[in-house]
Amino acid sequence: MFLITRKAEFSASHRLARPDWSEAKNQEVFGLESQTHGHNYILEVTVAGQVDPNHGMIMDLKELKDIINDEVVDKWDHRHLNHEAAPFDRVIPTTENVAAEVWKRLSPKISSDTARLHSIRLYETPDLYVDYSGPEAA
Repeated sequence: MFLITRKAEFSASHRLARPDWSEAKNQEVFGLESQTHGHNYILEVTVAGQVDPNHGMIMDLKELKDIINDEVVDKWDHRHLNHEAAPFDRVIPTTENVAAEVWKRLSPKISSDTARLHSIRLYETPDLYVDYSGPEAA
């Protein structure tokens, strides 16, 4: 089994807040994160699989880059996640929820006889990241 990881970056703003809570309650629970702010996210997508003897790779890395760009970067880069990026109009865009949504978008696209999505690592800041391996790993 081999693992290969592709990195991508996007910038987006968000705020952590529940619309059914008062501003005071959101401030109490989420602190400064309850105010609109932005991040330069770094996304690492790891694919697991066996090397295909026909081309010597787990999967075509250009194809992987295109999938990441089509499903994540092009849709979220320079967007306000709460207002411009479903499902975050109804799901709080925590790092955990963003990583789970990345998995949901990429998993069906990265699945073949020789390769499958293995994990997502999403950095919100240089010292804060989340790893996600999908619901079947739980």
